Amino acid sequence: MASSKKTRPFPTKDEVLAFIRESPSPVDRKEIARAFHIRGGERVALKALLKELQAEGELERGGKRRVAPPGSLPEVVVAEITGTDSDGELLAKPAVWKGDGMPPVIFMAPERRGRPALQSGDRALVRLRRIEDGGYEGRVIRVLGGAPRRLLGIYEIGERGGRLRPTDRRAKSDFMLKSEDAAGAEPGELVLVEAMPHHRRMGLQEVRVIERLGSLQNQRALSLISIHEHGIPDIFPRAALGEAEAAGAVTAKAIAADVPYPREDLRDLPLVTIDGADARDFDDAVWAEPDPKRPGGWHAIVAIADVAHYVKPGSALDQAAYERGNSVYFPDRVVPMLPEALSNGWCSLKPREERPCLAVHLWLDAEGRLQRHRFLRGLMRSAARLTYEEVQAAQDGDPDETTAPLLETVIAPLYGAFAALLRAREARGTLELDLPERQVILAADGSVAGIEPRRRLDSHRVIEELMIAANVAAAETLEARRQPCMYRIHDAPDPQKLEALREVLRTLDLNLARGQVIKPHAFTQILNKVAGEPYAPMVSELILRSQSQAAYAPRNIGHFGLALRRYAHFTSPIRRYADLLVHRALIAGLGLGDDGLPAEAAAGFEAAGLQISQTERRAQAAERDAVDRFTAAYLQDKVGALFAGRITGVTRFGLFVMLHESGADGLVPISTLPDDYYDHDETHHCLVGRRWGRQYRLGEEVRVRLVEAEPISGGLVVQLADDSVPDATPEEEGPESTGWHPLGRSPKQRPKGRKAPHRRAGGRKGRLRTRGHKR
Repeated sequence: MASSKKTRPFPTKDEVLAFIRESPSPVDRKEIARAFHIRGGERVALKALLKELQAEGELERGGKRRVAPPGSLPEVVVAEITGTDSDGELLAKPAVWKGDGMPPVIFMAPERRGRPALQSGDRALVRLRRIEDGGYEGRVIRVLGGAPRRLLGIYEIGERGGRLRPTDRRAKSDFMLKSEDAAGAEPGELVLVEAMPHHRRMGLQEVRVIERLGSLQNQRALSLISIHEHGIPDIFPRAALGEAEAAGAVTAKAIAADVPYPREDLRDLPLVTIDGADARDFDDAVWAEPDPKRPGGWHAIVAIADVAHYVKPGSALDQAAYERGNSVYFPDRVVPMLPEALSNGWCSLKPREERPCLAVHLWLDAEGRLQRHRFLRGLMRSAARLTYEEVQAAQDGDPDETTAPLLETVIAPLYGAFAALLRAREARGTLELDLPERQVILAADGSVAGIEPRRRLDSHRVIEELMIAANVAAAETLEARRQPCMYRIHDAPDPQKLEALREVLRTLDLNLARGQVIKPHAFTQILNKVAGEPYAPMVSELILRSQSQAAYAPRNIGHFGLALRRYAHFTSPIRRYADLLVHRALIAGLGLGDDGLPAEAAAGFEAAGLQISQTERRAQAAERDAVDRFTAAYLQDKVGALFAGRITGVTRFGLFVMLHESGADGLVPISTLPDDYYDHDETHHCLVGRRWGRQYRLGEEVRVRLVEAEPISGGLVVQLADDSVPDATPEEEGPESTGWHPLGRSPKQRPKGRKAPHRRAGGRKGRLRTRGHKR
């Protein structure tokens, strides 16, 4: 008699591998058998298949006979906290890693209320779940300790004695700070404390003050919070300061002796620096002229402060610069990569002062294509320190006494070269995202006078395009000379992110082609199509979020956003260590001196790329957090006011709304939305009410009321104003439907009779992570 049960085919290798790779944790043979309904004698065949995959290197065996893809982490590990990423999420790495290359990244889930926030250096027993991009989500099982935990906070005195209110927004509770441990701090002072792990009082961990940082009444203290919170080194070792002073003195003597070292004399060229009005250092100068040998072509020079002349490989100064990785810019101060004697002194191309430089001649054709280039070490004298506003005004026909003498001989040729470079940019099809930047305006007393969008002028683009051309020339030269190069790389978007983007674009009758290599110009074309439409901001946000993050690496994969095959940062060694490495490689490769890149340095480029990519992300996070804090301080006396804004983030725990007036982001907690149960549609980036069909989507314009502004954390809490709450209609009975449309509000139904459960703020799952795109 034939069996009534349908026979299931035995799974293929690819099917088993796909199941194992998609599993959030290592799996054992029983789980695989259960998933594919394998019974009886087929279990022997499954065991043989798994052994075969392991022999081929497709799987590796872990504890309890579990298998996982090569390089995977076990379900439970001891992890060490390494810091935060550019989105403020806590990152960790396995405390022990025996695999090849760098260990996978662990994104730590938010801590439960009452547990002290983890900090860099802490160790914890962590349960892992595999997520996208090869990373893991970690949840703390037990904190194991680590380096003494340092915290930044506000010293307060209440009914039960002294408390520390942490500035870190991840901290879920206060700490006990007894008066005898306060080191004389006054209530309201910003203090740095050290935790005493085995001391608790009234359920709170005790801390003691190790540094007093001043009163928060002075808003300049707000940037100090970001500096300490992100672990940014802000004090130079004494040896590094001494080397900086000595290097400047040697250069001064050399110049006074009429350059006893081989340099080309550029002092008669009217090179000028063009920077923001608030710039504190000037490390690049430019000049251009029509190319007499090439009709319509241009000859330009980009001259950069010769930082390698002062900072020698392996010196205390070099080690301090490597640790910092880059300068960090706050509204009220700069934490420089190099000591002030260099950053504001000998490496700053001040007007009418002689400075050593590393320069490049660029010859462009009429279409802005780079025909040839030549690097040199020279001695220059800046003809003027100009601002973007001055240069643009002069080009627009309103020169002042500084720019008038330079208009025809310097400024007009620079715009001519820029026009050619712009044609080349358009021809290769770059990604053109309009990313507004906030500028904090400070009064003389340190208070915030205003928050303004930073103006974007053609004069900014003049400098940007010349710097890009110089960076391309540097990468080409190092490749031709077979020298190590620290590339600035920007990978193409992840295919999964592209597919999610395509699904949303289809609802707008927009097509992002599939089955071909995506080009950056395809995104720009879509942005041009939706310009002026109500959903244009949403499309712009989604395209931004689909992009990869730029980084530094010695292996070249090109720069997707700029549509360039090779690209390296050369133009700012005063504030980026990557540029200093490129300078040294050029000096060594071109025989421009004996202070170039040492032969053995190439072996450390992989680690250096990871280090300076991490310090760049650290700086970005610290700068953003500081601007958030200054913005919250500015808005503190505007609580209760109404603001126009746009939804820039949709999460399981609420909405993020960017206020148009200040560019600040405020959180609309999901508990404050009109009464309903809201489903988070991750694919379409919206919250949809089950009962009434209300819908809140990414890019939507709203009006909100400011409820809370907290300068210490930089957090803003807002609520939707009454006129931003869409009309609601009870659902009709019928089959469940997603009901999503970019301009419509069709309800997503709930099965009849089911009550909407109480909505809680979610954890990391489903959270949208915005990755910044920097060139």
